[in-house]
Amino acid sequence: MVFIFAMESEPLIAAFRAAGQAQVFAHWPSLSATQRANLLAQAAEIDLPELARLNAALVVGAGTATSVNLAGLTPAPCIQLPTAGGDAQAWAQAAAIGTAALRQGRVAAFTVAGGQGTRLGYPGPKGTFPVTPVKQKTLFQLFAEKIKAAGLRAGRPLHWFIMTSQANHEETEQFFLTNKYFGLDVSRVHFFRQGRLPAVDFNGKLLLETPASLALSPDGHGGSLRALHRSGALDLMEAEGIDTISYFQVDNPLVRCLDAAFIGFHLSARAEMSSKMVRKAYAEEKVGHFCQQAGQVVVIEYSDMPLAMQRELEIDGTLRFGAGSIAIHLIDREFARRLAAGGPGVALPFHRADKKIATIDARGQPLQLSKANGVKFELFVFDALPFARNSVVIETARADDFSPVKNAEGLDSPQSSRDDQLRQYARWLQSVGVVMATDPTGLPKISIEISPLFGDDAASFAERWRALPVKPAIVDGLYLA
Repeated sequence: MVFIFAMESEPLIAAFRAAGQAQVFAHWPSLSATQRANLLAQAAEIDLPELARLNAALVVGAGTATSVNLAGLTPAPCIQLPTAGGDAQAWAQAAAIGTAALRQGRVAAFTVAGGQGTRLGYPGPKGTFPVTPVKQKTLFQLFAEKIKAAGLRAGRPLHWFIMTSQANHEETEQFFLTNKYFGLDVSRVHFFRQGRLPAVDFNGKLLLETPASLALSPDGHGGSLRALHRSGALDLMEAEGIDTISYFQVDNPLVRCLDAAFIGFHLSARAEMSSKMVRKAYAEEKVGHFCQQAGQVVVIEYSDMPLAMQRELEIDGTLRFGAGSIAIHLIDREFARRLAAGGPGVALPFHRADKKIATIDARGQPLQLSKANGVKFELFVFDALPFARNSVVIETARADDFSPVKNAEGLDSPQSSRDDQLRQYARWLQSVGVVMATDPTGLPKISIEISPLFGDDAASFAERWRALPVKPAIVDGLYLA
């Protein structure tokens, strides 16, 4: 058994030596059989030719920053909301087309949920974090109820794909099992792991986290396309007749997981990737900018756009580059497959991030770090946009679609998101004639909560409310389900 194990390890170790990465196995003689198996499994994840290309392009002699081409940028065209001057009839037609696609089972929800709640001071997967104001429902439960509500309207259960990470996969699966999948059809909820990429030092050498493990990290939200392909999820979608993927990240309680109008605009344009945008709240808001460059839609990160450009104004005083990206997309299944497979001219670009990376010295002891000591590589999903044959950007109302939970306090925190949920519930109630006391920002004086199964947008809520034979009293702690 030991002899067979040694025979299997030799070609892999030889490949790393030939690639100039022999240090990965520097502590091999002192490792136990279990530790050796772990290191070999991690080493087998590494695509050495890809690593060599990344080192050549982004690390060795590349400095510390990736240049971004800003030449010829103009604001991206956008389909405006009816309340902002858009065509109400076009929106109604789009909603009808999207509703038909949902009824045909052509659309699946896709949540990128590989993150932990570390920045929130929470010890588990971020999707298990409680976010609602009365029932303290978790992000996963909230999305499950929105997807179930969409399925009930469509007359069929809809598929939900959830990308986890190596760090939280088992815990996420167990959470759904414990909660009986929140009433969803178990056969239509699919979990798969995000890919990982190794970290290197500034000379392109792979870093070890311990003598028996590489320094590996998730490959960024752009890695979701590769993970869909490698996990077999795209093949399952094809078998189930799903051609459109509704992509959103796990930290946004307000997201409309399966938005019929958005789907309709995307399908009508025969788009391969479409996106939602919100008007930036202020020039320096830390969101990406939807722009057009050489006839293609691109996203330029706030960190890559000079402040002078971010502050440019139109004649009417609005921000010229005011279309902010909120990580809500629709992706054509075969477009995702084409990008995931890669090849000349169709692969997502990698980005470099200089980080403090936990690693060891030559004696196998942990290094004490005071500054960045290496490079991580990341893929960004919005980098797929320029490869799309057609691309649509539609406007959405921030108050109805975007209030993420990222920070423990302040902006984009659990408190700010709960307040935004309360404001949304108050607007819905006021729209059907209920008198509610609110502060100048629309925040009600009492805590209330509306389950997505009662209504997941203003229209579905109004329909259900009006059908109630007896209207409930609006009191603190009211929960409508």
